[in-house]
This record gives sequence, C-alpha cells and structure tokens, in this order.
Amino acid sequence: MVALDLDKEFRVEADASNYATRGVLSMKYSDNLWRPVTFISKSLSNTERNYKIWKHFLEGTMTKFEIWTDHKNLEYFMKAQKVK
Repeated sequence: MVALDLDKEFRVEADASNYATRGVLSMKYSDNLWRPVTFISKSLSNTERNYKIWKHFLEGTMTKFEIWTDHKNLEYFMKAQKVK
C-alpha cells in the first residue's frame, strides 16, 4: 500500500442526486495515474433534499448570483484554491 503524499496532486470528484451525495478524493501517483485515496457516500435527509427546490429559478438566469454556505469544509477548500 502506498502512503498518502501531501506534496502530490489531488482531485475531488463529487456528485449528488435527489437522494444522496458522493465524493472521491484521488491522488496522482508517480506513474501519472489517478488513484482513489478515500470516499464518502451519504443519504440526504428530507430537509437536505428540499435544498434543490429553487433550482429551476437559477438554471436559466442570465445574471450572476451568489451562493452563500455555512459548510466550513467547502469554504476552506475554496480559499485554499485561491491562494495557490
């Protein structure tokens, strides 16, 4: 088993359906192949499923809009990307 190397490139692949969310964290190894390091899979509660209720209002808009979140991991990830 290869140890996790924080100096390597990482990629996050995420997907969500109406009922669940999934994600895979992959690392680029020395052979230039991406391999999964860890994953998450979570069912959405009834409240979480309702978050998509406004989707149809935003899909066709021609103007920019903001997305505010209290999801701390996402906020940290977005700030880390800007620093690089």
